[in-house]
Amino acid sequence: MQIIPVIDLKNGIAVHAKQGRRERYEPLKSILCQSADLLDIIETLNSRFGFCLFYIADLNALMHEGDNNLLISRAITSFPRITFWIDSGYPLVDSGFRQHSNYVPVLGSESFRENNISDIKKFENAFILSLDFSANEKMGAKSLFEADTLWPERIIIMSLAKVGSNQGPDFEKLTSYSRRYPRKKIIAAGGIRHIGDLNALKRLGIDQTLIATALHSGNLTLDDIVNLQAKKYPG
Repeated sequence: MQIIPVIDLKNGIAVHAKQGRRERYEPLKSILCQSADLLDIIETLNSRFGFCLFYIADLNALMHEGDNNLLISRAITSFPRITFWIDSGYPLVDSGFRQHSNYVPVLGSESFRENNISDIKKFENAFILSLDFSANEKMGAKSLFEADTLWPERIIIMSLAKVGSNQGPDFEKLTSYSRRYPRKKIIAAGGIRHIGDLNALKRLGIDQTLIATALHSGNLTLDDIVNLQAKKYPG
């Protein structure tokens, strides 16, 4: 099981995401790091847990309220041995990231409409697709959720209503997509609370998860992660 720490950026600082209500996000408060500075958080999580893959969401870009390009570029260049999945909406707000080998774009369904989903073909599968769900509906171009011929290998099931909610993952959706698309690598995002949730996801065959709150609250520890990775599951 690979834990991928999530950092949500808004107005130049890391914020605490909760249920997709981006206008209400407050500066991140963490027992791991006293700072809400992006570089400080990356350094702390990398040194404490050994994480070498991070997911960064540029909320300003996603909301079409500016961007955090310069800050993200500093992170990508400052940590060349760390891979960064960057979700900054579509059209991508900064193509300059592409010159770095440790950058991978995340394309979220929320940023697409029916008239532009074919643009995905130009990425030639060199991206991560995030299928985004609110509490009640699929977000963005609805046909993209079934157009698996446009999908890359790795698919994030992003349940925004679960993010930071302490409600647990959306096991129903994750189970459904895992069974319907067994050749895709399904990545869980939203609601993961503790080691019990990760054990349940691993039994489903999911071996990558996006996590923020459980790390910064201390509900998920280094010992938890080490023990989880040591477990073997049949099949």
